[in-house]
Amino acid sequence: MQEQGGEQGIQITLERGQDGRLRISGHEVNRLDEFDDAGKRPSGSDVTREHGGDTAPSGDMPGAEKPAEKSAYGSVKERINALGPFAIISLAYLLFTVTDGAIRTIVLLHAYNKDFSAMEVALMFTLYETAGVATNLLAGVCGSRWGIKTTLLTGLLLQLGGLGMLAGWQDSWSKGEAIVYVLFAQMLSGVAKDLTKLGGKTVTKLVTPEEKQARLFKLVSFITGFKNSLKGLGYFLGAAFLMWDYFAALAFNAVLILLALPFAALGLSNKLGRARSKSLTLTEIFRKNRNVNILSVARFFLFGSRDLWFEVPLPFFLRDDVFGLGWNRAAVGAFLACWIIGYGQVQSWSPQLLLKPLRQYPANKWTATLWAAVLVACPFAMGAIVQFSDVFRDQDQGGMVAVMVVGLAAFAVVFAVNSSVHSYLIVKYSDGDKVAMNVGFYYMANAMGRLVGTIASGALYSYVGDTREGFAACFWASVGFVVLASVLCVPIADDRGGLQCGPCLTCVGHAEGDPEQGGAENGGGEEAPAQQAMAKV
Repeated sequence: MQEQGGEQGIQITLERGQDGRLRISGHEVNRLDEFDDAGKRPSGSDVTREHGGDTAPSGDMPGAEKPAEKSAYGSVKERINALGPFAIISLAYLLFTVTDGAIRTIVLLHAYNKDFSAMEVALMFTLYETAGVATNLLAGVCGSRWGIKTTLLTGLLLQLGGLGMLAGWQDSWSKGEAIVYVLFAQMLSGVAKDLTKLGGKTVTKLVTPEEKQARLFKLVSFITGFKNSLKGLGYFLGAAFLMWDYFAALAFNAVLILLALPFAALGLSNKLGRARSKSLTLTEIFRKNRNVNILSVARFFLFGSRDLWFEVPLPFFLRDDVFGLGWNRAAVGAFLACWIIGYGQVQSWSPQLLLKPLRQYPANKWTATLWAAVLVACPFAMGAIVQFSDVFRDQDQGGMVAVMVVGLAAFAVVFAVNSSVHSYLIVKYSDGDKVAMNVGFYYMANAMGRLVGTIASGALYSYVGDTREGFAACFWASVGFVVLASVLCVPIADDRGGLQCGPCLTCVGHAEGDPEQGGAENGGGEEAPAQQAMAKV
């Protein structure tokens, strides 16, 4: 008779020996054992107990020291097995991210150079974001049913298809023809991005034990922040290669995708990320997890608030030589790259540098509510300065540059903390075997927010007053989105740990019966055990 230990990772076997005594034996099961293609029993530390007797080592080798040696060997092997998928998926995800940022810059600056308006460029990206809405939802279900490997490979191949289409963009086409053509090329890239992102976000949950939330927070923050830094690098490389040659810029991105393909194809199990249940439906996503649904709506407004001014209005304002700064393509690409790289680095280190000293580590709903409220000040200040200050009215170049650098840097820092907290919470709230499906739904809301933000930004920038007033209107709209992102986090059912703003200030008390009260008071009681988490995966 066998009993599977489930969350504890222990398989127990009961058998009766020749002497008639009942023997109980068990072995540790790798958390990723369910994804083993060969169906082999994982290595681990075995233990055998005779009913009514003392514990004795199993196997043919006698002695008390052997089990410890076998356990140590099994632990190392299990860590390697767990980190393998994480390393491969992260490599593919990060290489893809460089191309994602580069393609965005190539399309935007190439279109600006051909005299497309902000609204026309926003339309080019419409299907990119729309595809993300459907893809994130379907990719989550597909990933849960067929595994992360399938979604990852599909995403990489579609990105190659999108690059091939962009290579066919002809200068002789009318604006309408070019918009429609680039629209569908960007649709392929949008689908590719979200299929690939699914693996990068999901694998962190699969290699981290449920009880090690501090470890999970740091892992999610690192991979997400490093991804954004590489996306910023992609922005710069896209602009730099574009100054050399349009086709060389596209070829560079194709090479990066080709580098990632062999690792994804040969190094991943087909079962990685599959849910145990075979009856997954879209309805199940909406019905099962209230926290995921609420957090997803908050994410919609959070990322919409950024894209209301960042994706199209900012580069157009930087390039505008009448009302804006009049920078060349390389300078614009460098500025966007620095913003995203800085944002990504803050995101990577926010748990250690900000949230832990403030006793907000690991994060909960109150952390998300607070940091979204803090973010409101950034677009509010930018909107007021751009619209009402003499610096922008008189086009003081030095003053405008200073405001843009300081104001947008402040937005990047606070927004990075928000993004880090949200990225952790969605993985925390997801069920272990349905994490791909829940993360996919969450990033569907993210894509919807970006879609609405991109379209609205093109309309506001193009049709509200002159360039300066249109740019300010984008920031005012961003204020409203951030306020909603903060308010919507309050109904989430996650009061554990309360909210502190340092060792001496408690803003929200601990929930009654909170098992982590002591950990929260000392700045995150999980930190020490989290350092041993990977040894037990």
